[in-house]
Amino acid sequence: MEESNPQESDSEAPAPAQAEPGPAGNEEPTPESSPSPPELESLSQAGRDFLAVSQEVFKDFQAEAGSLDNLPQLTIDAKDTALVCDLAKRDSRLGMKQLLCLACVDYEDHLQLVYFLHSLETDNTLVLKTSVPPDNPRVPSITGVWQAGDWYEREAHDLFGVEFEGHPGLTPLLLYEGFEGYPGRKDFPFNDYQEF
Repeated sequence: MEESNPQESDSEAPAPAQAEPGPAGNEEPTPESSPSPPELESLSQAGRDFLAVSQEVFKDFQAEAGSLDNLPQLTIDAKDTALVCDLAKRDSRLGMKQLLCLACVDYEDHLQLVYFLHSLETDNTLVLKTSVPPDNPRVPSITGVWQAGDWYEREAHDLFGVEFEGHPGLTPLLLYEGFEGYPGRKDFPFNDYQEF
């Protein structure tokens, strides 16, 4: 009777069966994992559920679903910004009573405005994104929805030149009256700066 070497038997064992690729060369989803779009993979189940509710609330605005890291995100048309924000605040399913932040990002071919909305009651956060052209960046002001939008909009106006239609007064917040250019934009000539 021959003794078997455990290392030899492992090396001769057949490789475990792997899932056969589907017709497009992709592995088929397993029953325990429901397929989700790649842009939603970073969301928890609660985040996906909240995103679904948000999509239902904004169904008339053709909002595009996505995620920003682990936060549910909707991309909307710039002209609908104030209406969507007002609905987000008033609708009891969302209750976005707080504007956490408004940021502007320069992608050279467009400026993107990113609104972080928060529900104090449910502790849910929703990100709204909208884009405007850099040569005529106009979006409705949300100061009528959240007064906290005042300084955020003035900052985006100072640094990126975004015109917030309906804002009570876009006076400079960070820069001085008469400052030329928009230092938040990628094409601003910082290399022309000279120290005294």
